Amino acid sequence: MYFVEKTKGTNFIKQFDFPLFAAVFILSLMGIVVLMSAIQGLTSWKEAWFKQAVCLVIGIILAFVISTLDYKDFKTLGILLYVASIAMLILVLIVGKTEKGSTSWLIVPLIGSFQPSELAKVAFVLFIPMFFERIKEGTNVRKNLIKLIFYAALPIALVFLQKDVGTALVFVFAFVVMLFIYGIPYRYFFIAVGALAASAPFLWLFVLPLHIKSRIQTFLNPELDLKDTGLQVYRSKMTIGSGQLFGKGLFHGLQTQNSSQVIQSSNFKVPLKQNDFIFSVIGEEFCFVGSMIIIALIIFILFRCLYIARNSRDEYGSFIVVGIAAMFAFHFIENIGMNIGVLPVTGIPLPFISQGGSALVTNFMSVGILLSVSMRRKRTIFNSSQ
Repeated sequence: MYFVEKTKGTNFIKQFDFPLFAAVFILSLMGIVVLMSAIQGLTSWKEAWFKQAVCLVIGIILAFVISTLDYKDFKTLGILLYVASIAMLILVLIVGKTEKGSTSWLIVPLIGSFQPSELAKVAFVLFIPMFFERIKEGTNVRKNLIKLIFYAALPIALVFLQKDVGTALVFVFAFVVMLFIYGIPYRYFFIAVGALAASAPFLWLFVLPLHIKSRIQTFLNPELDLKDTGLQVYRSKMTIGSGQLFGKGLFHGLQTQNSSQVIQSSNFKVPLKQNDFIFSVIGEEFCFVGSMIIIALIIFILFRCLYIARNSRDEYGSFIVVGIAAMFAFHFIENIGMNIGVLPVTGIPLPFISQGGSALVTNFMSVGILLSVSMRRKRTIFNSSQ
């Protein structure tokens, strides 16, 4: 009750985390501009860009609404979202749409394509931290530990069954980071890495989908497949490098525009430049300086998340922020890494920039959660003993 009174009117404005929101907002505006350049000339590109702009507005509104709510109330919402997202992830396996080797999409009337795994990310970071909090408080430790492992593994397994390994890794990375923040002894991480290494042959032969194997092989030997994945990475690196220091200018990218007859009749254009490889558009048209501005905004957002987590008023809030930050970090690092050829291609989009309405809206929902925790931060809870 005290906080509700303190956050009314001008006090709400004083509590609002303007640095975090400003960084995300600027990144999103740059994304809208870059996306317009990336899809210009494609079929129905105006409709696609307008849809992205509408999703941006919806996302911003949701972020503001969510920020007004006390994140402690998200525990109930987290349970509901988790149940709903699990149901949708199962539904995708039955009637989902397949794109780029993954069955990850539902066709929703009036909305179009929707990726339930995006909503599942929000549910994951709201639901799983409850068990970390209970275990840390010593409440039914064994029972809650079993629940933690089961409820964390369930969405990961369902997303993996969709053959969307990249998104499954996002969940895994977030969970591992939360375990690290919890303070699990390092030996368990080494044991897990050893077990993974030992099971690598089995995973390669019987578990990994064919398109993921192809991407790994292409990463190790880019010249192995210059007609598909290898071409994507090769063209992306060439395009980013061609931007040099000053770039080609907005809408003037030689390899990222579709209007040029030279590009249309050749093999120079970058595949999937509106989503997976949108960073190549940034590199070519906005040059090295523009790329560094994007990366600087990303680094600021991630460090702001760490600040919020460290100064959260309780452990639940800290684990929420850590989970969101980990998911964002994985997306940022993996997407930029695969664009410049230092990481395998996984189909991971660049948050707030790549085309994708459901991803943009859910990313802003996550931002709203970050803002809610930030506005109610009270004391430092991490210490050296953890």
